Amino acid sequence: MSEAPLRPIGVFGGTFDPVHFGHLRVAWECAEAVNLERVHMIPAATPPHRRPPQADDLTRAAMLRAALTGQERLVMDDRELLRGGISYTVDTLETLRNELGDQPLCLILGTDAFLGLPQWHRWEEIIELAHLVIAHRPGWTLPGDGPLAPWLQAHHRHEATALHHAPAGFIHSVEVTQLDISASRIRALVAQGREPRYLIPESVWNIIQLRGLYRKATTP
Repeated sequence: MSEAPLRPIGVFGGTFDPVHFGHLRVAWECAEAVNLERVHMIPAATPPHRRPPQADDLTRAAMLRAALTGQERLVMDDRELLRGGISYTVDTLETLRNELGDQPLCLILGTDAFLGLPQWHRWEEIIELAHLVIAHRPGWTLPGDGPLAPWLQAHHRHEATALHHAPAGFIHSVEVTQLDISASRIRALVAQGREPRYLIPESVWNIIQLRGLYRKATTP
């Protein structure tokens, strides 16, 4: 009698400056849709494709830990902060693959991030290390042309169960609740003296107030 396959581990990265309900809901819905064992929420040290975070590493980690209190499926993973330097996803996936052996690994990406994948460092190697789970808006369709089209044709799987039977190599899309929330908007609200309640967990708002974060004017 063969053993049941190991449930996949999810990976969801970002600056989380600050973490908000848009981040958390996407991670949670992908975990449910693919039946992930857990999702590693990984704050970037220095993101390669955007401006450096405004809040420091320890503060962003503290906000994320606070946001995840009370459940066990989404977990804080500070490996990129500890590693320092530019946070390339392929490097992070390599460390996780070394730890997990053949357990399936799923990188969760929003639509915009997925479409920008050809600009990522060593992007074609990512599919060798992990499956891709694309979180998309209702009505969104996969691109039919461009550099990603043949890649999608080769790797896309309609059934999430396929991701349980191989360590990496597949692409699956998940339709998620679209919450129009951005970290830049939250920072701008705080800079204007307004309260971003119901866009972020109360525990995160408490840290922002306690540490006086985002009070200077920012560019949304």
